[in-house]
Amino acid sequence: MKVIPIVPVAGQEGEPASESLYEAQKKIYPRAVTGLFARWRWAFVWLTQIVFYGLPWLSWGGRQAVLFDLAARRFYIFGYVLYPQDFIYLTGLLVISALSLFLFTAVAGRLWCGFACPQTVYTEMFLWIERKVEGDRTARMKLDGAPMSLEKLVKKWFKHLLWVGLAMWTGFSFVGYFTPIRELGMEFLQTRMGSWEVFWVFFYGFATYGNAGFMREQVCKYMCPYARFQSAMFDHDTMIVSYDEARGEPRGSRSRKADLSQLALGSCVDCSLCVQVCPTGIDIRHGLQYECIGCGGCIDVCNGVMDKMGYERGLIRFTTQNAMARGWKRKDILRHVLRPRVLLYATVLLALCLGVGLSLALRTPLKVDVVRDRAALSRIVAGGRLENVYRIQIMNATERPQNYTLHVEGLPGLVVASETEFSVAPADARWVVVRLQMPYGAAEPGSHPIHFLIGEAGGDAHVSEKSVFLVPH
Repeated sequence: MKVIPIVPVAGQEGEPASESLYEAQKKIYPRAVTGLFARWRWAFVWLTQIVFYGLPWLSWGGRQAVLFDLAARRFYIFGYVLYPQDFIYLTGLLVISALSLFLFTAVAGRLWCGFACPQTVYTEMFLWIERKVEGDRTARMKLDGAPMSLEKLVKKWFKHLLWVGLAMWTGFSFVGYFTPIRELGMEFLQTRMGSWEVFWVFFYGFATYGNAGFMREQVCKYMCPYARFQSAMFDHDTMIVSYDEARGEPRGSRSRKADLSQLALGSCVDCSLCVQVCPTGIDIRHGLQYECIGCGGCIDVCNGVMDKMGYERGLIRFTTQNAMARGWKRKDILRHVLRPRVLLYATVLLALCLGVGLSLALRTPLKVDVVRDRAALSRIVAGGRLENVYRIQIMNATERPQNYTLHVEGLPGLVVASETEFSVAPADARWVVVRLQMPYGAAEPGSHPIHFLIGEAGGDAHVSEKSVFLVPH
């Protein structure tokens, strides 16, 4: 890996050298590029946005297929109804996502950043709009450098109008995951949207507009923490975008008809197209840099130049540092993919996916919480019986009405002195008061463990919840 030294900036004569605290940033004008990796990048743009924009409109069993109803504290994900008590599944999903990122990074670098990260995806979409309105790189640079005119004003305003429209639709779709999107659409048309809904539509839309329209590479270079710790997940067998310095140097321009064997030059024609297409504005010929998001744009454009010059492709390519240093072929690179780190990540990831999947498949669609009535811990009622009172929350995690029965066990003579059958509406929760009684003196004074057995009448869903029965001295 080539290390680029940071050279202090010298001041005027007689002044000591110093480093500037801030660096002036030049606007980056990424050039349009075509090729294999550009097609893959757009495939992920389409895939991710079809899912993001389309999923809220998908119906499932008469309701929105994916809806996070925070007000009702219920989360609908296709056929599943989850409650805050199911937070463990969110934890599992986050751990799986993190391990997936570690695995992909160990194998092939910043694949997430270059192809599926929302910042990359929306930047691609905003850049596409910018190119359609203002033209490609040279035209945009010329337009920005020209004095204000009617043409410039119209193009700029039209571009920003399209950006704002896309950003607001993105914010609307985001809020549609938390408020039923059809209801949200009607509220918008009738100007009856709630204040929080309006806030989040504009907040998410403004964030999209600012990040993808203006900040772009600044998010990847300075705001995203992944760029800073990615090197901890790299090793010399990680596939990264690499420039073949041994083949490319010394670089220099030449005619297409020139015989390369008679020139004291490498394959690099020093066209700088690899820099012009880079969304973060780096020169990959300086070696691996943390700003590189692994999008492969420089590979596509360099392969195009190699084709025009009649040279072999691959001057810039996805390869490993070991392969570059030792001249490995593709089969040698693939043989080193299954190394201990990758196998460990893959094994743990597979185990977690199986665990979360099985847990969801075998999950009991019934949740029960037992809370003791603290106003009357224990009391003697008519007939000389000892009574404890409890409040039980029964949560129906199915989308049809259910009838449940309640039993209790743990102490001799302990019975339920209140209602034992309850009806709960679909995807609803109900609090019930339960009174337990036993003959006075049938148990020693103290706290005795008991179990509430709640089950679906005529069904397989059954839950046992532990509590205590207090016998006073």
